[in-house]
Amino acid sequence: MKIRFKKGFLFFVLMLILVVFIGFIENKSAGRRLAGVEVYVKSVSDVYFVDEKDILQTIKSEFPLLEPGTTLAEINLYNIEKKVESHPFVKNAEVFSDQKGNLKVVIEQHVPIARISRPRAADGYVSTEGIILPTSSKYTSRVLILYGNYAESLLNKENLEEAAPEMMELIRFIHKDPFWKAQITELEIPRKGDIRLHQQVGKQVIEFGDATEIEDKFKKISLFYEEILPKKGWNTYSRVNIKYKGQIVCE
Repeated sequence: MKIRFKKGFLFFVLMLILVVFIGFIENKSAGRRLAGVEVYVKSVSDVYFVDEKDILQTIKSEFPLLEPGTTLAEINLYNIEKKVESHPFVKNAEVFSDQKGNLKVVIEQHVPIARISRPRAADGYVSTEGIILPTSSKYTSRVLILYGNYAESLLNKENLEEAAPEMMELIRFIHKDPFWKAQITELEIPRKGDIRLHQQVGKQVIEFGDATEIEDKFKKISLFYEEILPKKGWNTYSRVNIKYKGQIVCE
């Protein structure tokens, strides 16, 4: 009984010390004053749509309290995060303070992997998650181009992962493969289920059909490159049809 009482009392004392310590830390943090604001954008190769100086200027303009000397308790970190995340190319933002009183804003960007082109209106990007993003006046990303009436209609969607999952699968397949990413430059899509591939090297238009059986169709393109072109020459055909199962039709 005494041993059980001692253990219970010891646990109570430890919990009391922990509560006092946490309270001390919170009080100390609440009294800490802002030293400065630092914005850090996580680097992604060839993606520069989020400018650290622009973000810093925006949040300082939106939140006048972000001046050196302001107590950290007066600063609403959640509101700052939401403001930063309202930037179309910001995927996620984390705002926190360090022990020196600096406010840190760490940003993860959306990564565009395709661009939908429109001749009479603004273009739009497609992110890795299928989110439709606007273009930027400051930077252009060299990615796969989609054009045609059906491609343009995709800009009316918020997320292609939900609205056109097969199209997203095709875009990702090309983006992830180094060879196809370099070789396939454009997808012409005049109507749903009618995709035509345009190449970096070779004048042939590849009639791909719909965005199904993607791996099998690209195997047929590889076969065309390896078996047919060396024998017939790169300029022999202007059109290659791989729509149909087990067939490569060259014209």
